[in-house]
Amino acid sequence: MAKRRVVITGLGAVTPFGVGVDKFWNSLVEGKSGISVTELVDTERHVVKISGEVKGFDAELYIDPKEAKKMDRFIQFAMVAAEEAYKDAKLEEVTDVDPYKIGVIVSSAAGGFRTFEDNHVRIIEKGPNKCSPFTIPMLIVNMPSGRISMKYGFKGINKVVVSACATGTHSIGDAFRAIQYGDADIMMAGGTEATICDVGLGAFSSARTLSKRNDEPTKASRPWDVDRDGFVMSEGAGVLVLEEYEHAKKRGAKIYAELVGYGQSADAYDVVAPCPEGKGATYAMKAALCDAGLEAKDVQYVNAHGTSTGLGDIAESKAIEALFGDKVTNPNLMVSSTKSMHGHLLGATGAVECIACIKAITEGIVPPTINLDNQDERVGNLDYVPHKARKATVNVALSNSFGFGGQNASVIMKAVK
Repeated sequence: MAKRRVVITGLGAVTPFGVGVDKFWNSLVEGKSGISVTELVDTERHVVKISGEVKGFDAELYIDPKEAKKMDRFIQFAMVAAEEAYKDAKLEEVTDVDPYKIGVIVSSAAGGFRTFEDNHVRIIEKGPNKCSPFTIPMLIVNMPSGRISMKYGFKGINKVVVSACATGTHSIGDAFRAIQYGDADIMMAGGTEATICDVGLGAFSSARTLSKRNDEPTKASRPWDVDRDGFVMSEGAGVLVLEEYEHAKKRGAKIYAELVGYGQSADAYDVVAPCPEGKGATYAMKAALCDAGLEAKDVQYVNAHGTSTGLGDIAESKAIEALFGDKVTNPNLMVSSTKSMHGHLLGATGAVECIACIKAITEGIVPPTINLDNQDERVGNLDYVPHKARKATVNVALSNSFGFGGQNASVIMKAVK
């Protein structure tokens, strides 16, 4: 069976810049940081006091208030991003697809951290019988996919992928495969996360993974810079509508780009640290290229995982150079980390970064890596697009996501001519 072509026809996002893809993209192009002092948590006892919050988010502006109260924040983000993607793709006009051929894979790495924390406090203070009856459906990781399917009547594939910070990319890749092989005609896919709470901040801080640049929040996320001291925890969601090409074309859908490649691997090295030589990451990217029928020279832009951690940035740079060469041998390749602006959305990060790649293709602009003031000599000789966005023709873009546990995922998007 020949693999079917898959295109992206809808985009939705909730990020530290606010609700909507336009706010997200415009902020990236402007080189604006979404990192600030944390307000969701009383940080007096915390070492880390900064994060990428979705400031002023009021779920009841977008979701029926009664239903919103039954959803953890990570589910609310997913519902809002899904609604934007649904409307953007004009799925309400689709009447010729069997609902069992429309599915959802919108996942989270952590699920309802805040709900778990709040109800644990309630149990300690008032006893276990005072737990909310909605606790379980508020915190379990599969609920964004479940609720999205219920809202729109999608009866096809409905599942989640949980692979730490690779979750969003794996979700999109698995949805891509489902359409390629005829298990679905349309899929909503992406990731969502809301872990800015005492447990989230405290645990990641104790693991010494977070930046402590509390006095300069907007400069805290600085991938590949010699002064980087960890990533910045953020929250939000990204949802994409994937669709079989002929169906999208027949209904006159707006097509942003084609999804052409998906690669996966495992480092099999450490529960937190990446393989120092980046071999697993190289394999995932190479597998995505092979799946797409492309060569390394065909790629103009890589949206790197680029978390601003000491080991991660070095390993990924080695992986990219091993496959693509450096800026001397491959002067056409641009690499940037948009996490320098939006921070690390954990399970949602791959989805919003796929959106950044798609916009780079459609708008002819590569978003920058801000805060790259003094490049670490250990991160190789790549063009990291420092400080300012760059106008450029991008026909092919690759997005990387790597998670704790050594789980790696890469996807490739291509302009549709």
